[in-house]
Amino acid sequence: MVLGAGLSGVTTAWYLQQAGFGVSIVDRQPGPALETSFANGGQISISHPEPWANPGAPLQVLRWLGRDDAPLKFRPTTDPAQWLWGARFLFECLPARAHRNTAAIAALALWSGERLRELRARTGLQYDQLERGILHLFHTPREFAQAPARARQLERFGIEARVCSRAECLALEPALAAGAETLAGGLFAPGDESGDAFRFTRELAARLQENGANLHWDSAIRGLRSSPGKGIESVEVCDAQGRHSALRADAYVVCLGSYGPRLVAPLGERLPIYPVKGYSITAPLLDPARAPSVSLTDESRRIVCSRLGDRLRVAGTAELNGFDTRIRSERIRPILEWVNNRFPGAIDEQRVEPWAGLRPATPGNLPVIGRGRAPNLWFNTGHGTLGWTLACGSAAALAELMCGRTPPLSFPFRLPR
Repeated sequence: MVLGAGLSGVTTAWYLQQAGFGVSIVDRQPGPALETSFANGGQISISHPEPWANPGAPLQVLRWLGRDDAPLKFRPTTDPAQWLWGARFLFECLPARAHRNTAAIAALALWSGERLRELRARTGLQYDQLERGILHLFHTPREFAQAPARARQLERFGIEARVCSRAECLALEPALAAGAETLAGGLFAPGDESGDAFRFTRELAARLQENGANLHWDSAIRGLRSSPGKGIESVEVCDAQGRHSALRADAYVVCLGSYGPRLVAPLGERLPIYPVKGYSITAPLLDPARAPSVSLTDESRRIVCSRLGDRLRVAGTAELNGFDTRIRSERIRPILEWVNNRFPGAIDEQRVEPWAGLRPATPGNLPVIGRGRAPNLWFNTGHGTLGWTLACGSAAALAELMCGRTPPLSFPFRLPR
């Protein structure tokens, strides 16, 4: 029984079903991918394994304090979990920790990309995907000067990337010409992809149901019932009519994003996950010729942009503010301004759809994959900003672990005791 029907939950259910498990999914929403996976940046960004927690992050965060348009904004609350997470984030910024985390993310991302391509070839899923790579943009000479070192690091991890001059960036994506006066150069990763995570998850859930999976929608999870000798015995749920019931299975996988820690805390589990709110806008194209078709990452502003069919998805910013999901206009405004400055006339501004979602982030950006304290409790959660990038690899790895095998990659999985 998979708890949660976002990208993580549905891909987990898929790979478990393919491994021979009978599978069910439980989610409080009326369908799949209606929360954090609904309107993310759309990037499968294998070329960006470096976590937010890196040696340069503390000073950068200090520079951003007080700015409404800051890429990372900290809104202090009285929640001790927020401060504990922040302290652990600083620890993960130490050079040795950041290097360890980067290497682990890179290994999982590469493996995940392979699994996604295999899944697509096998199923023929269509989700507005484009295999045109990701172009990382730098707008100051100082930032661009770091691109060669990043390319060499990615090469050591087995990730292809090449440094591009301003002219080469414009050749790769001609739509950049309209707002390229400040462009210093770029880093192009041809193996990266983009696509609509919501559509992918919805289509995969439909395949699961066709293959016999039980999908429990409108079922809010109220708790896990357990016993010392048997582990988890049932999931207590409440349906849309307020009726309570217990759902039972042989094993349970928590894929509940930011809400997972609260569910498993009574069992003695301490998941190092805290919600980091992200924003996006989605808009119909007004003039397709002015919109990019190569997925873009603005390294100066921490904004990503992906073409999804006849729409443009632009996402950015991270905000630590507990479980607040309100859409703040001062956070959306810089994203919209970025689009208008870079690609004037490309989108229909009258039909922009703003969105905000809670990314389940660990301090070092490493997801939690593996077994819990109870023998029949498992986790696949905490992917932060890389949920789409790592979805298939994380799910396939968990299926391997649940089958008693070790996934063929170097990653700190939670292994059975």
